[in-house]
Amino acid sequence: GLLAAAALLASCGLLSTTPIADRAINLDGRCVQTEEDGYRENATLRVQDNVVQAMSWQVQVGRRGSCRFDYADFRQTRQRPHAELLARDGSGCKLMIWQEPRKISLAHAGCERRCTAGIYEDVFPVMFDPATGGCAQLQ
Repeated sequence: GLLAAAALLASCGLLSTTPIADRAINLDGRCVQTEEDGYRENATLRVQDNVVQAMSWQVQVGRRGSCRFDYADFRQTRQRPHAELLARDGSGCKLMIWQEPRKISLAHAGCERRCTAGIYEDVFPVMFDPATGGCAQLQ
């Protein structure tokens, strides 16, 4: 599951092929942004020593549809080397959180049922700046 998701993200250029460092993730993050094409994300993520304490993530892909992920619908199944949440509904939907030097990423795998209108393939990981907690600026 995770390897397939990592391979997919790597093929899209979203994930480097270097292994995920086993470092403690600590974040009190909020990323709210809208792209020129109407892609909007509103995400909050609180993690203390790789334990997820709060998470809410909504994505809107223009007028085509949306996805929603809420902490109450997931349980944490892994802490190291990355944090992983699994949907409580048995759907297999996973959320993964990992840290790289300039960003902390929150990504999804197998979560099509949490999105409307067939937009799932257009939903990218949300990236937080580990220093500020805001959206990572990667330009």
